[in-house]
Amino acid sequence: MSRKPMVRPGGRSARVQASVHAAVHELEAELGREALTVPLVATRAGVTPSTIYRRWGDLQELLSDVAVERLRPETAPEDKGSLRSDLQAWAEQFLEEMAAPTGRAYIRDALLGDPDGSNAGQCSAYAAEQIDVILDRAANREETTPDVETVLDRVVAPMMYRILFRPDGLDTAYARQLVAGLVGSTDH
Repeated sequence: MSRKPMVRPGGRSARVQASVHAAVHELEAELGREALTVPLVATRAGVTPSTIYRRWGDLQELLSDVAVERLRPETAPEDKGSLRSDLQAWAEQFLEEMAAPTGRAYIRDALLGDPDGSNAGQCSAYAAEQIDVILDRAANREETTPDVETVLDRVVAPMMYRILFRPDGLDTAYARQLVAGLVGSTDH
């Protein structure tokens, strides 16, 4: 059973989502992920299990929704003054966060409970939005910029592949190498 789309962005629906997400975080911290069940989460959140099943479908879809929310960037990318510097700082931070055990767990959760691909699309949109901010800044400085899809293909995609399938040896030098391959070794 797939989760039903949210009917309204605020009100009771938003309160339920917030309380259920908070319950997942608290219970995971207290008991560990393996102990999570829909009834346990529902009790902690102050809702009925049927509310969770109706909205999310099952525990894996709920964990996927929580993971997507945790993967949402909290701030705009830092402005370092040039396309290369901005993109390099963002790529290093992205790699550090996503390659950490917690980041990899969130990525797995986001994908595992995502029968229609909407959560994967949302995670991709988060990265694209961050990159778009960087590219807009560079364009405003009259720097030559690639398009968002090129950055996704040449910087984000290789990092995600390595994070998911070959995580050994990932470090900031790898992120710098990808950015340098895209924008060159000198600032524009």
